[in-house]
Amino acid sequence: MDFGLILIVRNPPKWHRPDHEVYQSYIDNAVLGEKLGFSHIWTSEHHFMECGWSPSQFPILATIAAKTERIRIGTLIYLLALHNPIQAAEDAATVDILSNGRLDFAAGPGGSPNECRFFGIPYGERRSRMHEGLALIRRCFQEEGFDHNGKFYQFKNVRMTTRPVQKPFPLWVAAFGPKALTEAGAGGYHLAATPPAEMQKFYDDALRGAGHDPRKFKRSMHQIVHVAETTEKAWDEAEPHVHYYIEKHYAMIESDRLLRSSAAPLNASGQPDMTIPPVGELRKSGRGPYGPAFIGSPEAVIKQLEDLFRNHPMDEMSPSLGLPGMDPKIARNSMELFAREVMPHFKNFNGRK
Repeated sequence: MDFGLILIVRNPPKWHRPDHEVYQSYIDNAVLGEKLGFSHIWTSEHHFMECGWSPSQFPILATIAAKTERIRIGTLIYLLALHNPIQAAEDAATVDILSNGRLDFAAGPGGSPNECRFFGIPYGERRSRMHEGLALIRRCFQEEGFDHNGKFYQFKNVRMTTRPVQKPFPLWVAAFGPKALTEAGAGGYHLAATPPAEMQKFYDDALRGAGHDPRKFKRSMHQIVHVAETTEKAWDEAEPHVHYYIEKHYAMIESDRLLRSSAAPLNASGQPDMTIPPVGELRKSGRGPYGPAFIGSPEAVIKQLEDLFRNHPMDEMSPSLGLPGMDPKIARNSMELFAREVMPHFKNFNGRK
């Protein structure tokens, strides 16, 4: 089992610090992540967010590439529907060159209704635009010259002169439901989300149907994790930041039924329960923004991860070991504890069995 590290650059008003300090602290965490033995550094994006969520991943990844030597870097996720796919291909190829072949490109439909409105994209077109964009990026990297006449994009005589180091270049997709998993498998993309084993069957069947061997395709999961010397201390440090994260995430996905169902627990009537227990009570529910939060002592987090891996086959798990607004020293202590006491427990663990 590999463990990556997702760095979600955010600067919430409640805990605001100068932006250059916040960005530098995340770069420092990336450098530390390589020293601690993490396999990946992933970044993410959102736009026009109150918390200052970083909207631009490639400059951050290029900076990390310049300050590290071995660790892989990647987008988790890149909101491709909001971007020109030709520009995305050029940016990805450039960062892959700068990192000497260490970039993974994971795209997802993502994007809140507010973000789509600002970019002039109908919310219901996100997934279709993403898939057309991914197919176009793949052509940019594999073909010498081509015309593209799609539903959303039309280009004549595309000749990409900047090519990535990696051949083939690793493309990933975030997918959760049966339709999305089937589309991801049919497209031959790695899976940047890890639903339960029974749902992954849709992905595996689609891979086989497209002539691919599922064993050659990687699966990664992102979860909220915080580790301290005791579970009580871990929740004391993390609970206000987890509450903030859930609050903002629920607000962003309020109008999307599928995302609500995957993020919030179901109530007695089978509907997503979007009420959030207050700080002080949240720890009793163990809730995080994407399901359960993995918060506690090293021993407690190991037990949670064992339960997760039992039902969710994967190759890599990427904890978010630095919650929005958290003191960088506390976040780094969590990273160090996780690397020293949690990761070795799974050194010889095969997450795909």
